[in-house]
Amino acid sequence: MRKINLTKRTIGAALALFLAIPAMAQQTAYFMDGYHGGVWGHYPSNYTSFITGQLRAHADWKINLEIEPETWDMVKTKDEAGYEALKAMFADQSIAGRRVEYVNPAYGQSYLYNISGESIIRQFAYGMEMVRKHFPSAVFTTYSSEEPCFTSALPQILKSFGYKYAVLKNPNTLWGGYARAHGGELANWIGPDGTTLVTVPRYTIEALKPGSTWETIGNNNNKAFIDAAFAAGIKHPAAYTLQDAGWKGGPLMGDKQGGYQPTEYRTWTDYITNVSIKTPTGNWKFSQEDVLTSLVWGSQILQRIAQQVRVSENNLVKAEKLAAMAAVYKDFVWPKAALDEGWTRLLLSQHHDCWIVPYNVGQGNTWADKVVKWTGISNHNADSIISAATALLSGGSGSGRYIRVFNTLGVQRNEMVTLNLPVGLGTNLSVYNNKEHEVPSQLVSNGSGGQAMLFKADVPSMGYATYRVKKQKPAVVAGASVITLPDGKLSVETDLYRVIINPAKGGTIQSLVAKQLGSKEFADQTNPRKFNELRGDFFKDGGFYSSTERPAAVTVVENGPVQVKLEVRGTVGHHPFTQLLTFTQGQKRIDIHLKIDWQGNPGIGSPNGQTGKYQATSLQKAFYDDRRKLLALFPLNLKNQKVYKNAPFDVTESKLDNTFFTRWDSIKNNVVLNWVDVTDANNTYGMALLTDHTTNYTHSENFPLGLDIAYSGIGLWGRNYTLKYPTEMDYALIPHAGKWDKASIWTESTRFNEPLLATLMDKAPAAGVWSRSMIGAMGSGFEVSSVVMQGHDLLVRLFNAEGNDRPKKITLNARTDKAGLIELDGRLKGQLTLSREKAATSSVSVAMPRFGIRTIKFTNVK
Repeated sequence: MRKINLTKRTIGAALALFLAIPAMAQQTAYFMDGYHGGVWGHYPSNYTSFITGQLRAHADWKINLEIEPETWDMVKTKDEAGYEALKAMFADQSIAGRRVEYVNPAYGQSYLYNISGESIIRQFAYGMEMVRKHFPSAVFTTYSSEEPCFTSALPQILKSFGYKYAVLKNPNTLWGGYARAHGGELANWIGPDGTTLVTVPRYTIEALKPGSTWETIGNNNNKAFIDAAFAAGIKHPAAYTLQDAGWKGGPLMGDKQGGYQPTEYRTWTDYITNVSIKTPTGNWKFSQEDVLTSLVWGSQILQRIAQQVRVSENNLVKAEKLAAMAAVYKDFVWPKAALDEGWTRLLLSQHHDCWIVPYNVGQGNTWADKVVKWTGISNHNADSIISAATALLSGGSGSGRYIRVFNTLGVQRNEMVTLNLPVGLGTNLSVYNNKEHEVPSQLVSNGSGGQAMLFKADVPSMGYATYRVKKQKPAVVAGASVITLPDGKLSVETDLYRVIINPAKGGTIQSLVAKQLGSKEFADQTNPRKFNELRGDFFKDGGFYSSTERPAAVTVVENGPVQVKLEVRGTVGHHPFTQLLTFTQGQKRIDIHLKIDWQGNPGIGSPNGQTGKYQATSLQKAFYDDRRKLLALFPLNLKNQKVYKNAPFDVTESKLDNTFFTRWDSIKNNVVLNWVDVTDANNTYGMALLTDHTTNYTHSENFPLGLDIAYSGIGLWGRNYTLKYPTEMDYALIPHAGKWDKASIWTESTRFNEPLLATLMDKAPAAGVWSRSMIGAMGSGFEVSSVVMQGHDLLVRLFNAEGNDRPKKITLNARTDKAGLIELDGRLKGQLTLSREKAATSSVSVAMPRFGIRTIKFTNVK
């Protein structure tokens, strides 16, 4: 064996080399710090001075902000020094010099997945405008949020607002959910329309934190997380927390608690642009079911908030469209101030805190109380605009001889409309179109002791049609009808359906046959559950109760020829309920109104965790278990069922085996925004279920489609979610052939949300103009998402819900100088060729992919 001589010099050199190796190999990690909150949630009046003081004291600190934009109005008044200091620090928005980055300017910090696509656009548009009012140099490059404020359609929305990047982490506040873990350092987030956005995902190795129900292991730079990231090949691991505004710790990096070193502070844009691998390692076709989320669905307080938000969303969009028609045709002054106030109050009603902590803040001033106030303002403004615009378009409101019917959708509609009648018109009334042909009509109760006229109107897209009322008895026509069968059941017949209602089984639907779909039976008569049955676990009262356990009284309220309406009065447990079942001639949609008059405050749902001390860290929560909530159930005669559900600017084919979970670490997305559709394996037949509010649904191979009606019990943070008022809601069913797009379910849902609107006129139409269409997109599969005036320009936003990607003709029946496509932030995307078909009619050709959105700017419209 050869002898090796080691001198002191060689030993010293070797030791120095040994010590240098780990130092050279030690890789840098990164920490994204910052703040979340605002004037409506939590933001002390002098907190901006604290933040700027900390920025001055820590030269290496950089922050990301998600602060409610209205906060800065308060700060400017109450903390002028801090406000001016932050403005100065905000001035440099170059990527390298950016110490303060605004990662989420959304006006109301909404979850986004639970509101309309148009609302999401307004969240960013109004929010950015407010932020730039205070910080003119603000640049919006990377989207990020403290809460799971994610939805599948974000890539195209963010890119159109000028964003380059997004972050799908919310590691410090996961009470309401989180994005699915996926991949490594960067991924290409691909939206439903094909738009790609460079994104930092929640890494596959970024597990949920043990002993917590609100964090991942990536909420600080702890060594275990960083080491795991390095081991997984993530070269530049990023930890992240947005601190609640009000925390007084300053820079949050966990080096004092043994965090990994070296770690550097960065803003998200600086990290992605200058530090990260820059080129994503893979594509992620992000589905809405990758947004894993859970709120206290079925609770009455959340249900009412969701309904109030939906009403205001619908009202504001209708008000804008009608105001635009009146502005183009009648020089109506665009009501910008009223619309701005209406939208911003609605956007605050969509604040995530309204939905996850509705009881918080204080008696009489809870988030739920605020929503009532905010949506009240929105509805008042919208109703005033609608009233003024329709009166102007009708030549003044009237009380007698003519009816003008307005259509705010981008499709021609031939459907029923209801008009409340003034007292004294009499009972023998009929309706005629402009060709003096009588149209089917029926006098019905308006629910307020008066009369309403129900008649079939044919109205062009984004326009109106006019009808005449005659004081004569309407012609007798065959139509919808109902009879009582010898066994006491009721049989409803329309041109589309034959339906059997069984009073002995709580007024449930025994048979639902679609006559024009090969007499297909949609109700599964072999299932132990009944169609439209109410069933849930009343855990304080002995367990499950069903509306089928006692007979119901079924009364015929209306008996055709246009409409049949049945009133079902029954009980579930000892709680009386009323259902109004409406079947309309020629209408695919079957409407159901439900009201439950609670006797006291029953407990409904899972009994687990309802007694004893609430444990925030417990993975199991009672409100997760939808199987035990009160559900409206719809067992369907469809084999090997598939599920489709809509989301903002998206439709997802579900990949879930079932919708059920009971633990925080196994959350699934079982949210229904507007509708859920169940088909057989081949999409031959299907049944769509529409709702009047965002909620959740149930479904599995062995569990029927169900709609969440009520949960009463312990929710987040141990709050007792009670039944304080009667539960009241609207939902609807649409049996159909083919897949959801072939059956135009998205369009049917917009009909449900924006019904035809009728108003009385005294005089015949001026210049004989009985009907008019301002915007035509007929037969294209496009939804007219919004129409607004901007000075003398008309902005028309289209959404391709059901059409293909081939160019479609869009017609404007007004004079215009030119047309172009613009981005959501106003940038010109490209000019469109304007074809002039008549003196006051022009058209353009627009192509976009399925689920794409495009905004057309028609210049100088008159």
